[in-house]
Amino acid sequence: MKLIINEREYEVSDENPARVLLWVLRDELGLVGTRFGCGAGLCGACTVHVNGVATRACISPVSMMEGARIRTVEGLARTGPDGKPVLHPVQRAFLDVQVPQCGWCMSGQMMTAAALLEQNPSPTPQQVVDAMSHNYCRCGTYCRIKKAVLSAADKLAQETKP
Repeated sequence: MKLIINEREYEVSDENPARVLLWVLRDELGLVGTRFGCGAGLCGACTVHVNGVATRACISPVSMMEGARIRTVEGLARTGPDGKPVLHPVQRAFLDVQVPQCGWCMSGQMMTAAALLEQNPSPTPQQVVDAMSHNYCRCGTYCRIKKAVLSAADKLAQETKP
């Protein structure tokens, strides 16, 4: 089966249709930025984008992913003109605001935030809280997460100004 992940094509076995995307990403493809948290789709640590939608990789059967465009946290950054990586505004904002404490949930937090900003580039603070409310942070950095998402929205707005 062919998977398109971070704009790159991968060939993976389809012998076990019950296999979930998380373990294919981490164990077979070495894309370990996507984290295992609860294994039940509740905490959000495993969030990736599937066709632009924030999706829990720990409960998503890989058999349903053929033909989908998948993006992991490794695919948020883009390559600049000099060939070096340029962080996504969400990644930059999370670093600038110093959101991560233990860091376990951060890839899922960033993926959820990036999906939000792709759908709504100018969210209100309450819209950020609502969108991020299904991602858990055991360290309780929710205020910093909200601040970073709003900062990333401002950065995106500045980047798109003519």
